[in-house]
Parts: sequence; structure tokens; C-alpha cells
Amino acid sequence: MNEGKRITSFKDLDVYQLAYQSCIKVLRVILPELPESEKFDLKDQLGRSTKAIPRLIAEGYAKRHQRMGFQKYIDDAMAECNETIVGLEQCKDIYGERMKETSLIELIDSYDKIGRQLYKLAEAWSRFGAERRSRETKRAS
Repeated sequence: MNEGKRITSFKDLDVYQLAYQSCIKVLRVILPELPESEKFDLKDQLGRSTKAIPRLIAEGYAKRHQRMGFQKYIDDAMAECNETIVGLEQCKDIYGERMKETSLIELIDSYDKIGRQLYKLAEAWSRFGAERRSRETKRAS
């Protein structure tokens, strides 16, 4: 996120924007190139994991006022991100010759970045929550 950038919606989060754009690219560029034999396995799983990441960020943002609400959704988004990376690496290693390998490599890099952004967001949220609880404890004393 840019320093000083006001966040008024989950759509303002850089990690959401990158996750959404990457999801659309996977759905439009990668999944149509997978063979029909992967319809109920790699294609299905990769589609679900890529769609889950921006959804979890959005849902978690709505629960940011809850003590552990946002954190849980960010953790789940990180897990889906890791799953997506594995799925994309499998596409590259198994079907790379029939796909644009550069798109796969770019997407793997994007999801690696998304994972790092989610981790930093989780850390920042954890610090923010600890600071807020400390201020509330001091006020109650």
C-alpha cells in the first residue's frame, strides 16, 4: 500500500487489486488452455483457489472491527494463495508446452507477491490490534 493512501474500502487495498487482476488472468488465459481431462481436478481447484483470494480479502475487511475477524480471513487468503501457486506450478510443469509459459511465470510471481503482501498486512493488522488493545487497557485503568 502507498504510504498516506486512505483506505475506505477493500477495493483500496493494493493486495486486493492485484489478487483480483491475477484471478481474472488465470480464468481468462490459463484455465481455458488446460485439457478437458483436468476439468474436475486442476482446472476446478485452480479456479476455486484464485477466486477465493479476493473474496476472502473483501469478507475479512468487512469484519475488521472484530478482534480476530480480519486476521482469520487474511490467513485463509494466504493459504489459498499458496494453493494457487502450487496449481500454477503444476500447470507449468505438466502443460507448459501447450500454454504461454511466460504468463504462468508472471502469474506465479504475482501470487508470490500477493502472499507477501498478505503476510505484511497480517503483521500490520496484528500490531494495530495490539496497540489498540493497549490504549483501551490504559483508558480503562
